Amino acid sequence: REEGVPMRLLRGLAGLTLTGLAVEFALMPLALYHFHKSGLYGVLANLVAIPLTTFVTMPLEALALLLDPVGLGGLFWAGTRWSLSALLWLAHTAADAPGAVVVAPAMSRWAFAAMIGGGLWFALWTSRPRWFGLIPLALGALAAAATPAPDLLVTGDGRHLALIDADGRPALLRERAGDFVQSVMGEAAGHDGEVAFLDQYPGADCTRDSCVITLDRGGRRWTILATRSMQHLEWTDLTAACARADIVISERRLPRSCTPRHLRLDATALKATGAATVRLTDPLIIDTVAKRVANHPWAGQQAPPLDFRLRQRPLRPQRVPRWRP
Repeated sequence: REEGVPMRLLRGLAGLTLTGLAVEFALMPLALYHFHKSGLYGVLANLVAIPLTTFVTMPLEALALLLDPVGLGGLFWAGTRWSLSALLWLAHTAADAPGAVVVAPAMSRWAFAAMIGGGLWFALWTSRPRWFGLIPLALGALAAAATPAPDLLVTGDGRHLALIDADGRPALLRERAGDFVQSVMGEAAGHDGEVAFLDQYPGADCTRDSCVITLDRGGRRWTILATRSMQHLEWTDLTAACARADIVISERRLPRSCTPRHLRLDATALKATGAATVRLTDPLIIDTVAKRVANHPWAGQQAPPLDFRLRQRPLRPQRVPRWRP
């Protein structure tokens, strides 16, 4: 088009913005499905970051390297340091801005497939039928947004447990859980913020060796027993505690006499299932790593059915006395 320089610059800026938006929207389902979070301000940040890197940082680095042999590269290295500092400031500002990150719990596979399929349909067609791709895309997005957070998160070794409270905030079993574990638990719960710990949870009764958590979910009261040390526990006390609990979670191998009412996830069970999520409904809804990857070619031998590993009995409401280990 016969346009002036200002209009051509504005058109190029608009094209860059729209391209960035298309990339962000295309990658958002992938990021939410695999990492449970996705950034929102990346497009705006890239409008400054890409020109800064292309037209300032890289030329300064090239000039610094070219003039270093004659001792004149110091000024250009200083400029390079300034441009990189500006780039890092931009990245931190965009990441720390309110609402910069969308965090969501693990979505269902059919919701993810609907978004990917609808997006591909919309991108590959160039005629009117392309608009039909927006239907599965919208349905998948709505299903992903409506996905409830699990009530319990258990790591594959049974060492870390997170109870998700009514506000979606995870409460961890161990206060010494590292930053990585806290971050992973928060992302899996769809929570963007500080995590809590079971020692301060209103329905938890914790000692050095274990916690007994009592909470109301799904129209009934649940009692959960979780061990958090490898110290010796009296066999009779442990057996009695398991009998009073609905769910028992432990990183150790529990004796056969430990028979909770509905579910036992100890070292033996978790070795077969991997990490697990539990929703306290009637009946229990359990999702495991083994269940998700059993049919993948890199998973090796297919995992046995869940009923083989997980003890589950019909739910029956009753009042459970509290046991303090």
